[in-house]
Amino acid sequence: MAKAKKPKHIAVAGNIGAGKTTLTELLAKHYKWIPQFEDVDHNPYLYDFYEDMPRWSFNLQIYFLNSRLQQLVDIQKGSETVIQDRTIYEDAHIFAPNLHEMGLMSKRDFDNYFDFFQTLKQMVQPPDMLIYLKASVPTLVGQIQKRGREYEENIRLDYLKRLNEFYNKWIDHYREGELLVIDVDKNKFAESDEHLGEIIQKIDSQLYGLF
Repeated sequence: MAKAKKPKHIAVAGNIGAGKTTLTELLAKHYKWIPQFEDVDHNPYLYDFYEDMPRWSFNLQIYFLNSRLQQLVDIQKGSETVIQDRTIYEDAHIFAPNLHEMGLMSKRDFDNYFDFFQTLKQMVQPPDMLIYLKASVPTLVGQIQKRGREYEENIRLDYLKRLNEFYNKWIDHYREGELLVIDVDKNKFAESDEHLGEIIQKIDSQLYGLF
């Protein structure tokens, strides 16, 4: 039996270099969904953050939290299905705790940030479906090198590894809604129509009850 309700919000989650933007573009095109991307070009903190992480970590995370919240408010106001590249949960459950654990964000700042997130979370709906792109560190590194963003050149392997650990822990406990995990080590959707087709088939089955 197909679900009658049209999904409003699909979210794509995954570590740096997992392929979130690419998958968001491909699915938006296929389903005629509206894509929403992370605006890295106009982020006023990103460059400073990579130069001096302890100084700018809290500012950066608050900036991300606000912009992501704004996206969620817009999604809920609108009538179209939106597919979002990265989620508000990743900021709170992965990036901020990792910065705190690495000594790059003070306990005071982290507690303040996380309390703020918990408050905001009550005001917004979780996505109808979360698509998680699971990738090993070598896969992430290969894809980061391929796209050659200047500020990503200094990302260390241990940083990616730590983020992966936070991601996997978060996904293991994710109960907010429908979840689809894609193994990016095996599924090369960016290069293979067949692999993309497998993802689309899973989305159809989980979201619309189509087989």
